[in-house]
Amino acid sequence: MDIYNYLKSLHLIFVITWFSGLFYMVRLFVYHAEAKQKAEPEQSILITQYQIMQYRLWYIITWPSAILASFFAYWMLFFTEIGQVWLTQPWMHVKLGFVFLLYLYHLKCHQIFLQLQKNEVKHTSGFFRLWNEGATIILFAVVFLVILKNAVNWIYGVVGIVLFSVLLMLGYKFYKRIRESKS
Repeated sequence: MDIYNYLKSLHLIFVITWFSGLFYMVRLFVYHAEAKQKAEPEQSILITQYQIMQYRLWYIITWPSAILASFFAYWMLFFTEIGQVWLTQPWMHVKLGFVFLLYLYHLKCHQIFLQLQKNEVKHTSGFFRLWNEGATIILFAVVFLVILKNAVNWIYGVVGIVLFSVLLMLGYKFYKRIRESKS
C-alpha cells in the first residue's frame, strides 16, 4: 500500500502539471491568433515571443508531464494489487476512455502548436477559447469518475460543466459585443 500511495501522489502531481500545460498552451494559442491581427512591428514582436513561450511550455512542461503521468498510472494499474482490482471495474474503463480522449486532444494541440511555430494561424481566437473547454470537460469527467467511482453518476458533473461552459461562452460573446460597440 505504501508504494501505491507514492505512485498515486506522483501520478496526481504530473496530471496537474499536464493539465496546467494544456490550459496555458491553448491560452497562448488565443494570444497568438490575436497577435496575428496586430500591425507591424507589434505583430512580429508578439508572435516571436509567443512562439518561444509555446515551445518551452510544450517541451519542458506539457509533454514530460503527460509522459510521467501516464508512466505512474501504468505502474499503479499493472504492478499493484489495488490497480489490478480497479482495472476490473466499469468506472475505470470509462476513465481510461476519457484519458484516451485527452491524448487525442493533446495530439491535436501538438498539431496546432507545430502550425503556430511556422506562424500558420488556421483558427480564430474564439475557436481557441472554445477549444480550451475540451480539456476542462475531460478534467471534470475524470475527477468525478475517480472520486465517485461510478460509471454513471459522473454524467451529472459533466452536464453541469458543459452548461457552465455554455454560460461562459455566452458571457464572452456578450462582453465582446459591449467591447466592440465602445470602439
